[in-house]
Order: sequence, then C-alpha cells, then structure tokens
Amino acid sequence: MVTEHVKDDESFESAYKRFKRRCEKEQIFWEFKRHEHYEKPSQKKREAFKNRDK
Repeated sequence: MVTEHVKDDESFESAYKRFKRRCEKEQIFWEFKRHEHYEKPSQKKREAFKNRDK
C-alpha cells in the first residue's frame, strides 16, 4: 500500500504528483488494468494462438 504524507507547506498538486510517481514505480496501476476484467482460459489460449501466427 502506497502512502504519501502531505507536508504543511506543500500544495496538494505536488503531493498528488509524488503519489502518482510512486504508484507508477511500484506498478500499481498496471496491476489494476490487468485485473480490470476476467478473461477465461479458453479466451487466453485463443488469443495466444492468434498472436503466434503473426
């Protein structure tokens, strides 16, 4: 879990940018996108077969 503490003299925008950078570094957004929808194993095999021929 990523946590960022906002300093007293810091703007929200700069703290938010720092938070986003840390999330990208730890690949959190990538993990969300990967689990966005369920793909059945048969669909995964079909896609792998399509991409193999290319």
